[in-house]
Amino acid sequence: MFDTDIWTPLCITLKVAGIATGVSSVAAILAAWLLGRRRGPLPLTLDALCTLPLVLPPTVLGYYLILLLGRRGVIGQWLAEAGISLMFSWQGAVAAAAVVVFPLIYKSSRAALEQVDRRYEDAARTLGASEWRIFLGVSLPLAWRGIFAGLMLAFARGMGEFGATLMIAGNIPGKTQTLALAIYDAFQAGNDAQAACLVLVASVTCVGLLAGSEWLVRRGISRRRQT
Repeated sequence: MFDTDIWTPLCITLKVAGIATGVSSVAAILAAWLLGRRRGPLPLTLDALCTLPLVLPPTVLGYYLILLLGRRGVIGQWLAEAGISLMFSWQGAVAAAAVVVFPLIYKSSRAALEQVDRRYEDAARTLGASEWRIFLGVSLPLAWRGIFAGLMLAFARGMGEFGATLMIAGNIPGKTQTLALAIYDAFQAGNDAQAACLVLVASVTCVGLLAGSEWLVRRGISRRRQT
């Protein structure tokens, strides 16, 4: 059996990755919808900014987050006045993971929404539907497979987040230590057995999530074909 030193980082990881994916999904899908149909210098610049966390080194991203969310940061000062501190907390780990996974959801959602047949949307417009209603009732249901795939990839990526999380939340066992940080700690301490168990748990969890998401997508497709 695995000891509690393995299950605790797993629970923290699942909580952080799940909340981060949920928070990022709302902003990323809306951004994909708003920017996907617009052309020009401003949408192009905003698209680059939305994609930036995907290519930035984790340490650079972590540094930006400290400047933004740290106790003396742009937003961190306001949060401190309200008695909220994201530094060295699991909430800070959520903030770091949310920024990291945002581009994955954004890119997959934008690609899926751009593949929606415009004729369905135009038909809804002729019936008097608003753009917001068209998005919720037409575009989003037709693009759900691509969006769902992006969400699963983002969740798996959130589980493996390391650099930005370390800089924002630290590596506090039982509080902010995720699987990735626990693996690093065990390896540095020369505890190969503990590291191997943690690696196995992380690998099995990620494979199970990806396989399960693929099964759900295929099941949804087969049900649609039957109806």
